[in-house]
Amino acid sequence: MKRHLLQNARQIRQSVSAAPGLARCFMGFATNPANKTQVYVSESLDPYKNLSIEHELLKKTPADSTVLFFYVNRPCIVIGRNQNPWVEVNLPLLEQVRRHSSDSSNILVRTDEEKRQSSGVELVRRRSGGGAVFHDSGNINFSVISPSANFDRDRHAEMVVRALKRLGITGAMVNCRHDIIVADNPGALEKASNGTCRAGQPGTFKVSGSAYKLTRLRSLHHGTCLLASPNLKNISQFLRSPAREFIDARGVESVRSPVKNVNILNMQAFIDGVLDEFGRMYGEYKVFKSSEIAPEDWPSIEKGMEELKASTDIGLLDLKEPPYANTLSRAGTGFTAKHQCAAAARGELKDNSISFEAAHGEFESLVLNHQTYTFAPTKIYDLKSWPEFLSGLGIDSSTAERVGRWTAKVLGSSWTNTSI
Repeated sequence: MKRHLLQNARQIRQSVSAAPGLARCFMGFATNPANKTQVYVSESLDPYKNLSIEHELLKKTPADSTVLFFYVNRPCIVIGRNQNPWVEVNLPLLEQVRRHSSDSSNILVRTDEEKRQSSGVELVRRRSGGGAVFHDSGNINFSVISPSANFDRDRHAEMVVRALKRLGITGAMVNCRHDIIVADNPGALEKASNGTCRAGQPGTFKVSGSAYKLTRLRSLHHGTCLLASPNLKNISQFLRSPAREFIDARGVESVRSPVKNVNILNMQAFIDGVLDEFGRMYGEYKVFKSSEIAPEDWPSIEKGMEELKASTDIGLLDLKEPPYANTLSRAGTGFTAKHQCAAAARGELKDNSISFEAAHGEFESLVLNHQTYTFAPTKIYDLKSWPEFLSGLGIDSSTAERVGRWTAKVLGSSWTNTSI
């Protein structure tokens, strides 16, 4: 499997050949009104660079043009602009992988190149909506940017389905949620297409999800396709927040569905198949590689990368606009009585209970065992040790240790300097 992943990385790098001098005319080509059909293939595994290139193409390409962009990211979790990371992501697991990256192969499979580039699983907030997605070298991303007047959520998903069918994935289809699914038997597909919109129809598996962004003149549809992810069995661990059942939060929640690889080991075959379908729809095109972009000639890409890199800080993630979308509970985390009892029943808190609210990741009081404690405004993600924090409030050491360890287990800690 690792050999195939390395081959895929090489294949996407070799998908097109650059003509001399194109680095200086890339921006000119992208913005030229005469170029109605454009294709770009990124050679980078950097999610910040790829998402920033995508954003620039959305902003700068002609209003009546259609653009196709392929990219693969190193291991990362990309959440929607209106999502709450504490609800969507297993932050303690990200912290664990980052701290023990050298011996985390049982949790995270990475190529040597991915190991050189990053110490773990990065967390990025994209500019579009939609749900949380796990990316790695076996999961390719495709983006289609087109006139907003022609926007259709299914059009380009169907384009990818046609490519998959030509590659032998005959059971692929677009369901009512605009996801691409496959099934082990035709009967499950018939039920999935019978007009009842139901995510996770029994017997079906999601292989591609999509997110969208609309501007006045342009539309962006970007999707993933699970070709051969080596981390498939662990994706749910990364996307299952241990804090989810204890938090009342604003924001868009992801819709969970069973997932599956389509087992296409040749990434270039997938790219070629989609390019063929794209060409049938929109005519002739030229292909550019990301290596043809000189960042110093395109400062806005670097600016976009810095914005996304800043968002890697869990605190900045929680401060993104709109302000209400990413707060925990009405103002933060709300551990309800029901949840407290559930936790106590599992023996995790014994007879203890804790609740608090936070706005933009910051709180200034908590209730522990029906007693209120107040303190200076504190960022949740700045807490290096929950037991020490609780002990500092005058709570007895035994209670502080038990409740603090449980709270850290579900929320995480030490997020002040994370390159997750």
